[in-house]
Amino acid sequence: MARKIVITSGKGGVGKTTVTANLGTKLANLGFRVLLVDTDIGLNNLDVVMGVENKVMFDILDIINGKCRAKQALVQDCHHPSLFILPAPNSDSDSLITAGNLLETLSTLEHFFDYILLDCPAGLDNGFHRAVYCANEAIVVVTPHISSIRDAGKVVARLANYPLSSVKLVVNRVRGDMLMTGDSIAVERIIDLLGTNILGVVPDDDAISALSAIGAIPSGTTSSRAFAILAENLHTGTKKIFDCTYRYRGIAGTIRRNLKRRI
Repeated sequence: MARKIVITSGKGGVGKTTVTANLGTKLANLGFRVLLVDTDIGLNNLDVVMGVENKVMFDILDIINGKCRAKQALVQDCHHPSLFILPAPNSDSDSLITAGNLLETLSTLEHFFDYILLDCPAGLDNGFHRAVYCANEAIVVVTPHISSIRDAGKVVARLANYPLSSVKLVVNRVRGDMLMTGDSIAVERIIDLLGTNILGVVPDDDAISALSAIGAIPSGTTSSRAFAILAENLHTGTKKIFDCTYRYRGIAGTIRRNLKRRI
């Protein structure tokens, strides 16, 4: 039986889809069978980020309407044979997909996977309910910005109304140079403000933009290592936190900080 985990946030643009894609890929690297589900109806981007948009033949709505079987709609990742994507329709069909029929669709698939990650739309409307209703666990993605933290707090409060076994934070786009100079909100402060356990930290990394271009995580990058830790924490329950400040220590680190400041 798969662990069904919704990946959500208060506001858009904090990296939910990127976290879903990267975390799913790292879990597949560990040998698990992973399904990524795009629940952002009409504004779907998960297939684009994963580089499989040209392979999409069916979507969630086609399953619900009986045009195909659930397994026929799955798109296998180009680089990881145990990783699959279930696309959302790109048409305005939000009202046609309910929490109930999405849950029914996933129930026909969960026996084939170890993890099902649901990429949740931003906000707290029907799309949020539909995604969270189908999950047993939640990951809230937040960035070190006041508006993101404030909105994440609303999401954490709303998630308390659902029978989830766990709710954890991923602090995304952390600038190690700004942490060193005190110009960014510390991760510990974010945890205190939201009152939620942390799953992991992901650094701000320009190289991660290559994901949407090649459909795979660039290896050897700081974000790649951070997501590997994130996947390990999720599966084993360890509490390792990626150190976003290590590149900005010492003489070489001071030079990097100064260069960042000038840029």
